[in-house]
Amino acid sequence: MTPTTFLKLALLLPLLGATLSAPAQAQNIGQAPLGEPRVPATHSVEQADATLEQVARERAAVHARYAQEEQVCYDKFFVNRCLDQARERRRVALSDLRAVEVEASHFKRQDSVNKRDAELAERSRKDEEEQAARAAQPRPVKTPAPVDVAPSAPKAGPSLAERQAEHDAREQRHEADEAAGAARRAANAAAYERKQQESVERKAAIARKKQAAGARRAAREEAERKKAAAAAAAAASALKQ
Repeated sequence: MTPTTFLKLALLLPLLGATLSAPAQAQNIGQAPLGEPRVPATHSVEQADATLEQVARERAAVHARYAQEEQVCYDKFFVNRCLDQARERRRVALSDLRAVEVEASHFKRQDSVNKRDAELAERSRKDEEEQAARAAQPRPVKTPAPVDVAPSAPKAGPSLAERQAEHDAREQRHEADEAAGAARRAANAAAYERKQQESVERKAAIARKKQAAGARRAAREEAERKKAAAAAAAAASALKQ
């Protein structure tokens, strides 16, 4: 056995053990022994909350086991078959956990409905008792109004002048609002134009700076080129002498 083969076997043994133990762990919630219900019944809200927390933990464990199995499959000869088997194990485990999760969630929803129905029934019972108590009480005797009391005159509505003044006030407020809106729009337009002009000027300044920098760089390069050419000419002249 080569050292590489021995190293691969040493890495595969712990993962193989985790894979073989995965069905037994998944049976904690989603898979029940033969002869027992597949999904355990929930009898309290506390039990439902605990079941949902356990489902979340085991779902995370299922995904972790699949990630380990997936890495192992890439080192096998039949990679696709190994991956299909790992996916099927993950699907079955997640399906079982989902069934348990649905049952616990349904119990919590049904418990909420039952409590709401009980509260409505209690409220209805109290309303009926209050109505019965009011019906049992004697009705107060109405005292007839004196005959000589004249009925109060109906309140007069606003006069034509008042209505016209109110209409004029509304029109003035409307005109003031329109003028204020126009002023805001004009200010916004001016601010936008100013920002546009500043942006154009800023871009032009940047372009001028770039152009000046390019000119300076070209001048330095030309000076260096002339200096190098003069040095080369001097060296050539010295060699000729």
